[in-house]
This record gives sequence, structure tokens and C-alpha cells, in this order.
Amino acid sequence: MADFEHLFSENYDFIYKYLTKLCKDPTLADELTQETFFRAYMNLGQLHNQERIAAWLCQIAKNSFYTWYRESQKYGPLDEDAADSSPDLTDALIRKELSKETFAKLHELEEPYKEVFLLSVFANLSFVEISALFGKSESWARVTFFRAKQKLKGKLRDKHAL
Repeated sequence: MADFEHLFSENYDFIYKYLTKLCKDPTLADELTQETFFRAYMNLGQLHNQERIAAWLCQIAKNSFYTWYRESQKYGPLDEDAADSSPDLTDALIRKELSKETFAKLHELEEPYKEVFLLSVFANLSFVEISALFGKSESWARVTFFRAKQKLKGKLRDKHAL
């Protein structure tokens, strides 16, 4: 138990900041941070490499965020004006569909491309921070991010070519 308390105290701020950047809502980030550490506690036996604790926790945090995101998308916002089929609503629906498609294609990317892309774009982590998480060089993080973008563009292009 003392080991988990140490893990919690050492990583809480980092995971909270990561989730705040990911979801742009401090209250939600706090809730997801608690969920992340709960899941980490329940699955502590699956942590095989103590040196990769931060990356392991980021993975759990990201999965917690995506679980929340998928659940929130099922019901959508309760807006009484939603019945109005104005051009703004049509544009919003098109953007929503494109973002769903982009997320679906993003999840098809293999690791580490997917993780590096998510950390850079959604968590706004610098390449220095990403490289530290993976224990690699900053140039590795930059190249991996560039390749992830290329792969994602290719997947989206292939989808629209059909």
C-alpha cells in the first residue's frame, strides 16, 4: 500500500495536468485523474516495468478519457434548438462525423505512433516531454509524430478514395 501511495503522490500532478490538457476541463480532469488512479490500483499487478510508470499511467488516463468521451457522445447535449436544421447545425454534424472518423482511424494506428500523436495533439505535451515518457531522444519523438501524421493522413485519404 505504501508503494501505491508513493506512486500516487509522485504522479498525481502530472496525470492531472495531462488530463486537463486532454479534456480542457479541470473538474472533469480531476474526476478522470481519480478514475485513473483507481484503475491503476486495481491493476497494479500488470505493471511490469517500474521505469515506465508515467507512460503506464498516461495510457490508463487516456483510456479513461476515451471511455468518458464515448459515453458522453451516446447521449449528446440536451439542446431544445437541436430540431432546427439550420446550416450551422448541418456544419456541426459534418464536423462531428469527420471527428468520429478521424478518431476511428487514429485508433487504427499502431504503437508508438498513436500514443505519440495523442500526447502531442490532445495533451499538448512537448517533444521533450514525450521523449522523456518513452525514454527516447527528442528527435525520435519528432520523427515518430511526423510519421504518425503521415499514416493518419494516408488512412483518411484511403477512406475517402473508396
